[in-house]
Amino acid sequence: MINDNTIVAPATTPGTGAISIVRLSGPQAFEIADRVISLKSGTISAAKAYTIHYGSVFSKGSSVISSDSPVISSEVEKSHLLDEVLVSVFRAPHSYTGEDSVEISTHASSYIVTELIRLLISAGARMAEPGEFTRRAFINGKMDLAQAEAVADVISSTTSASHRVAMNQLKGHFSNELSGLREQLLEMASLLELELDFSEEDVEFADRSRLLALIEETIGHTDRLAGSFKAGNMIKNGVPVAIIGPTNAGKSTLLNALAGEDRAIVSDIAGTTRDTIEEVINIDGILFRFIDTAGLRDSEDIVEKMGIERSYRKLSEASIVLALPDSLASLEEICGHVDFSSQKLFVLVNKADLLSQDDINKNVTVYNNFVSSNNYQSVIIKLSAKTGTGVQELKSALSNTQKDLLSNLDSVFITNERHYNSLLQASDSLRAARTSLQSGVPSELVAEDLRSAISSINAILGRNLLDPDTILHSIFSRHCIGK
Repeated sequence: MINDNTIVAPATTPGTGAISIVRLSGPQAFEIADRVISLKSGTISAAKAYTIHYGSVFSKGSSVISSDSPVISSEVEKSHLLDEVLVSVFRAPHSYTGEDSVEISTHASSYIVTELIRLLISAGARMAEPGEFTRRAFINGKMDLAQAEAVADVISSTTSASHRVAMNQLKGHFSNELSGLREQLLEMASLLELELDFSEEDVEFADRSRLLALIEETIGHTDRLAGSFKAGNMIKNGVPVAIIGPTNAGKSTLLNALAGEDRAIVSDIAGTTRDTIEEVINIDGILFRFIDTAGLRDSEDIVEKMGIERSYRKLSEASIVLALPDSLASLEEICGHVDFSSQKLFVLVNKADLLSQDDINKNVTVYNNFVSSNNYQSVIIKLSAKTGTGVQELKSALSNTQKDLLSNLDSVFITNERHYNSLLQASDSLRAARTSLQSGVPSELVAEDLRSAISSINAILGRNLLDPDTILHSIFSRHCIGK
């Protein structure tokens, strides 16, 4: 696909720093830039690739009445210096988009950027759509679709972990794994389909035992990639942590202490928190998504009951549960809703500033005995959310739960739900192929299942897309303008 028009957009947000960048890409990028920018020497069209040039942009002001003119009604357009700029030149195919491209560095004035874009559009460019630069990079073969989607993840990354995972995907680690799988499947399907051309000779080009072993291996590979989605989603969006307990246990105070600001309303009135409140906090390079829930108690209030139901739902969705019990009974109630096979439990003995040391030790002993007698795995921490005592210890303990995740950041993680769903579809098709092969069904049916698996992988990489315009629009519309 060839783009016959030239697009322009700001690549940075005007007014947030000293410099803004306006990006221009397309077959007429150099000619359009020359119509707007006067270089100190030479032209942009004649400039070598990967060079930077100093230039000036002149803007025509609005028409004014010249008081010096003998004809008072005559209109004269006055030009004035808009800005002095630096122009970076990139020649196709060695640019981000694979097209001739120009990046114009200006002062970060919203007026300058808006006026410069207006001038470039008047000179023949058009405003880029969201994600259109990256879409052109994909169409021109500079990256596959999975890498193109990773661009948005790199831009939105807020921690070292999420940035590292996104960069690995952008560099093609995930794509390389998928391409390897795809080549294996293509070879298997091709051998089976070749047999159809020699059906009368009753020959087998694909050894059935080897084919079955390859399918098993590919299923394992696909399942491993799909299985990384939970961890990848936590790296990208935060590890879900539910703060749960009875009313007035100090849940909202704890959320505020963890966030370092008054995020949740704190009151002595029971039932103040009626709905869940979420706060994402970076702890040692990992995002934790803390969810302050409504206090657990018997209530006749319809709204509060809905909040309590939502509390239990959030508890079941969390990877980590911070329990703030005020008694053994409330701890038993909370533990009854924890899945200890997949969730980590922290029992927090809160309000240590209001309790004597004997009372604190007594509570710790009672809670320890309860979890031990039930073979529950939990961490018990004494703290005061109000004074901050023990909060840092809690943060360190939470960070330690993700040590394995941090040590494997160079592994391939799935962070995109579209990729995850496509991998599940590929796995289902492979299992169908395995069943067909074991049942001795005709080769063409096995090959059809393999082709279906290949189609699912193609969807991730952006190959042989069905209705490509709709799919690409959906994906790239989520990118920011200028990228």
